[in-house]
Amino acid sequence: MGKRPQGKASLDPQEEPVTTTRGVLYVHASTSALCPHVEWAVAGALGVRVSLDWTPQPAQPGSFRAELSWQGEAGTGARIASALRGWLHLRFEVTEEPSAGTEGARYAYTPALGIFHAVTGVHGDILIPEDRIKAAIVKAAAGEIELEDELCRLVGKPWDDELEPFRYAGEGAPVRWLHQVV
Repeated sequence: MGKRPQGKASLDPQEEPVTTTRGVLYVHASTSALCPHVEWAVAGALGVRVSLDWTPQPAQPGSFRAELSWQGEAGTGARIASALRGWLHLRFEVTEEPSAGTEGARYAYTPALGIFHAVTGVHGDILIPEDRIKAAIVKAAAGEIELEDELCRLVGKPWDDELEPFRYAGEGAPVRWLHQVV
């Protein structure tokens, strides 16, 4: 009889269940020069060709907005956010729905604030891990932070405040202009 191979047994990839989910990419504002680069980066994260329908973004004249519903493996939202984060002149959000064995996720990015990530539940609520709340309480008790400010940060309020004008700046919606040329 022959010896048995040592080490881990390799599994047939077809036997491994792939958890799929879906989500939405909201590009709130991008310069025209950046638009094709956004498409290429998202295509790389999704593994398929992407062509977005760009429309003018009234909240920031000269910029454009687009939306993309996607479907992919769990973690795709993180890949999209990672591919886009750090770019100047770009504001976006990515959502990923919860799926079997995985929580949902929300990512938001602005050039001024950087990237925000939160775990979300089945109803879209942000779920803050217990250890982060405990750490905020300890820091507040030591006078390092204001508890209310830290809790607002943990739920993404600064990102929501900055992105809100871009979310509702569609045709006919009231707009709070961020830049005004005089």
